[in-house]
Amino acid sequence: MKPYCMISNAKTFAFSAENPTGTRAGGSRGGDCTKLSPTVTIRAGETVTLVDTDGPGMIQSIWFTGYVGHSFVIRIYWDNCEYPSVEAPISAFFGTAYDENFVDRDGKYAVLNSAQILVAPGRGLNCYWEMPFKKHCRITMENRGEKDQNLYYIITGCHCEVPDEIGYFHASYRQEHPVQKRRSYTIIDGIQGKGQFVGVTLATGMNGNNTCWVEGEARMYIDDDKYPSIHYTGTEDYFCGSYGFGNDVQIKSYQTYSGLYSGMYAIYGDNREFYNGQQRFLLYRFHIADPIHFETGFRMTLDNLGWTGPRYDDYTSCAYWYQTLPSAPLKPLPSDKEMIMK
Repeated sequence: MKPYCMISNAKTFAFSAENPTGTRAGGSRGGDCTKLSPTVTIRAGETVTLVDTDGPGMIQSIWFTGYVGHSFVIRIYWDNCEYPSVEAPISAFFGTAYDENFVDRDGKYAVLNSAQILVAPGRGLNCYWEMPFKKHCRITMENRGEKDQNLYYIITGCHCEVPDEIGYFHASYRQEHPVQKRRSYTIIDGIQGKGQFVGVTLATGMNGNNTCWVEGEARMYIDDDKYPSIHYTGTEDYFCGSYGFGNDVQIKSYQTYSGLYSGMYAIYGDNREFYNGQQRFLLYRFHIADPIHFETGFRMTLDNLGWTGPRYDDYTSCAYWYQTLPSAPLKPLPSDKEMIMK
């Protein structure tokens, strides 16, 4: 039986601007058809706490809208750890790192429609990663920008018993603008502990000719591997596509797709515009049906390679995994201005 059809002793909670403490009956006192506190303003340079709750329990869903750009950085701390297990700009965390763009090549909002993350029209950011914890959960949002910004949010979960063998959810941001030519791009490294890698979101921005940018191979190094244990033959193959996502001898045009666990869901940049050959691609691959297990550590790289050899495109990613605590500190983020992508 699935958990949602089983009666249990779990106690649901929900943190939002209308109920910032997440307590039972802690919502608005305004009555029907009123809005007393629909949003929270996060001032420039300020960090606010969105969730602060004792365990055991589990975060089950997160929804954000309002300002959804890279200047907002989400951090999640498990069991009173001093440093976060999740640290990423919310745009990249939700697979939409090109947050300066809202309209795709077809003039529509780009929709990421997967089992783990949903990016809905109108900038609705949703995720459904299960995030269990034993002692404590704290979720914060920092505004690293120069302007005050508004955030709408609701974060739901439950207080419940969790097994001793749970893994703690982690996410880490990386970027190279551009990728160092003739060197692999690092999706993730520095993981220390036992767990499983469960996926990545990737944004790529083409520099120069973009007739083919997907020859780059994905390599996964488990524990102390000197050479990869899992080795894909091309970028589009890792993201479960083939033949340049349709830009091959048959159709000669990239075609988007969005599935439960993988997709190349959006293309920004209109080739009909003069001198606009620099397209941007948004991709994701979630290892839910096929998690990559490791005992002591994990590393993943991705080549930036085309038909004519190494390239120098802009790559941005967010990696996701579960592991035991304590975990190693995450790689520090670039500055807010270094994250700007258009």
